Amino acid sequence: MTGSVPPAPEFGETLPIEASPQVVAFLAKRRSASAMTLTAPGPDDAQLADILRLAARVPDHGKLAPWRFIVLKGEAKDVFAEKITTLADSQTNPTKANAALRKLTRPPVCVAVISRHLDGEIPEWEQRQSAAAVCHQLLLTAEALGWGANWITDWYSYDPRALEILGVIPGEKVAGYLYLGTATEAPQERPRPDVAAITSVWTPA
Repeated sequence: MTGSVPPAPEFGETLPIEASPQVVAFLAKRRSASAMTLTAPGPDDAQLADILRLAARVPDHGKLAPWRFIVLKGEAKDVFAEKITTLADSQTNPTKANAALRKLTRPPVCVAVISRHLDGEIPEWEQRQSAAAVCHQLLLTAEALGWGANWITDWYSYDPRALEILGVIPGEKVAGYLYLGTATEAPQERPRPDVAAITSVWTPA
């Protein structure tokens, strides 16, 4: 894929705030690829390590890192998919639940972002939001490096049996499954919100 990832800055290094027209141009056209269009190759171990390192550079009040990553790929991902497939028929809509599993089985690489609440002064809501920021930054990083990527939560993000199979412990939640691979189809633009309709300017009463 395109581009190389710079090394991590040294602790205390000055990081100037600079305009980046390239980033703005990227964000103006950013679009998730359908998970069903993602195929091999996916990022290798070194490329994935870079993606995760950049994904972790998100706002994190208290510097708690209230999230962790579980990587699913290769035969291990196949085994995980096989184990949770046995749970699909017990979902409210078994047909839909089984169909959703194809989003997991087709892409070559999957990263589950696990949100965790750590005791202390930082509100749980802020810690959960930081996990969502990790999901989004992982998505952006993968796409910026030329990979197709999709952020999905589905029934297996919530089924307690699927969570146990994944290794999620009490108090943790799946913030998202990030599917990564080579997109076989270019995504098309979708309808976007009318930002003016959902924006207001506060004025004193």
